[in-house]
Amino acid sequence: MKLKTSYKPLKIQLVLKDMKMIDIRNNVDVSSSTLAKINKGEPVSLLAILKICEYLNCGLHEVVEFVEDSDETETKL
Repeated sequence: MKLKTSYKPLKIQLVLKDMKMIDIRNNVDVSSSTLAKINKGEPVSLLAILKICEYLNCGLHEVVEFVEDSDETETKL
């Protein structure tokens, strides 16, 4: 089973806190390319995720999760 990163929990946190990605961009020391990777669902450094967690005052599981890669399961069928 192959896993991929999902930032769905981050999107949920932003909605709950009435925030947008621009708030992270303006208040957290992460690059715009890192935020672009998050929007594309690509892996980013643990340090970047830690900075986002600290800003949002939440845990790692409330920002990122690992889900089964559906592309991987489709190729096995």
